[in-house]
Amino acid sequence: MKKLLVNVDHVATLRNARSEGYPDPVEAARICESHGAAGIVFHLREDRRHIKDADAWGLKEAVTGLLDFEMGATDEMLDICCRMKPQLCTLVPEKREEITTEGGLNMPLIMADYRSRVLPKLAEAGVPVSLFVEPSIRDMELCAELGVPVVELHTGTYANASDADKPRELKRLREAAERAHSLGIKVNAGHGLGFANIRPFLEEVPHLAEISIGHALMADAIMRGLPTSVSEMAALINEYN
Repeated sequence: MKKLLVNVDHVATLRNARSEGYPDPVEAARICESHGAAGIVFHLREDRRHIKDADAWGLKEAVTGLLDFEMGATDEMLDICCRMKPQLCTLVPEKREEITTEGGLNMPLIMADYRSRVLPKLAEAGVPVSLFVEPSIRDMELCAELGVPVVELHTGTYANASDADKPRELKRLREAAERAHSLGIKVNAGHGLGFANIRPFLEEVPHLAEISIGHALMADAIMRGLPTSVSEMAALINEYN
């Protein structure tokens, strides 16, 4: 079953623009779950540019479905995550100068550190792990080598591709999903997906479980309302189950 997870980071972005107490990402999470979302995603960044620590703990208390804690694998974030114990921790690359996450983890570069420092700490705390990765056969095989049970395929390149390049990107995503599935790895996906591009993605890419959507839903919600945006996206995804 494909399920919608909603990223509420940009509710916090809007709140922080005026340093007001609203809109509240925790209340947004409640609305999303009551209108078809199977869970909530948040990214607690080192610079706290959107989600703050209080938001993260508020989401832990409020979310009734799956809570996916996205984070860079810093010692600080590992400590917070191990105390919080979310249902899923998705490890992502993070750079201070980026506007948003720009791609998947550099798997060959992080292998030794993740094997020795990162994954053992999360395993000891009982926190399930997902890696945010590029849709490549090699990266799926490296994830299997690490024993990671879940991957989140980076869909940003597909989302931003020209019409001429989209078939190539869908092929990469399809082949990566098939390889991950063959290795016993659960396949999630996210980044840049929205109403304008999700149907071809759902039609072409197999074995999908959780699909994370944030910015596009929040942008749509400004015009049409969060309940409408979330319920319509959840219904659209359900068409492909």
